[in-house]
Amino acid sequence: MNSTGNTIFITGGTSGIGRGIAEAFHRQGNQVIISGRRQALLDEVTRANPGMHGVRLDIQDPRQIQAVATQLVQDFPALNVLFNNAGIMPFDDAAGAIDDETALATVTTNLLGPVRMTAALLPHLKRQRNAVVIHNSSVLAFVPLANTAVYSATKAAIHSYALSQRFMLAGTGVRVVEIAPPWVDTDLIHRSGDPRAMPLPDFVAATMKGLAEGKDEVYVEAVQALRDNPGSGEHAFFNAFNQSIRDNPIPVGH
Repeated sequence: MNSTGNTIFITGGTSGIGRGIAEAFHRQGNQVIISGRRQALLDEVTRANPGMHGVRLDIQDPRQIQAVATQLVQDFPALNVLFNNAGIMPFDDAAGAIDDETALATVTTNLLGPVRMTAALLPHLKRQRNAVVIHNSSVLAFVPLANTAVYSATKAAIHSYALSQRFMLAGTGVRVVEIAPPWVDTDLIHRSGDPRAMPLPDFVAATMKGLAEGKDEVYVEAVQALRDNPGSGEHAFFNAFNQSIRDNPIPVGH
């Protein structure tokens, strides 16, 4: 995609990957609009980045999605890029009881949110030149993390959805791009400085480079083995990966 000259809407843009990518696009001279649930965080980010705009949005609420989409088209008629980034990552136990409210929130945020947001903006995006939809999945779409089973499943679903959407939008002028982050040191889990986690600035730089190169899938070279995992031999890789996490647990909580 073009590095400059875009009008970009980023969901979940007040922290972590969303904020990092938003600020990178902003520095390149793009018009950036971010969304989030908390006005105080929107104000904090937009104050730090003069010219960036913020809009309140609970991505779990389909009525808010429709209202925000209508307002965006009215206020930013040049809008040509949607980055579906908002997500939550609660831990769960696939071998035990499920918290239904948490599971529903995870599916609604991570899967239905991007599906609904894209559908709401597609009629407008189809009228733009160089329109792009970016979905933020995860390497866990290809190798699930067993103690975030529902989260991993939603990311696998977003990968599948992106493939189908890319095929269906071929020839419309709307490109579909998927980014698949590794474990990045953000507050999605717990910013801890764990050496297994990629520093956010390094991830943002690598991702911006991949987006500028026009790739349909953008992921860092270090996770190539995880991206290549799905197939008839995936079980052994999955088991080894999850055993390594069990032996050296991911820090949770503050």
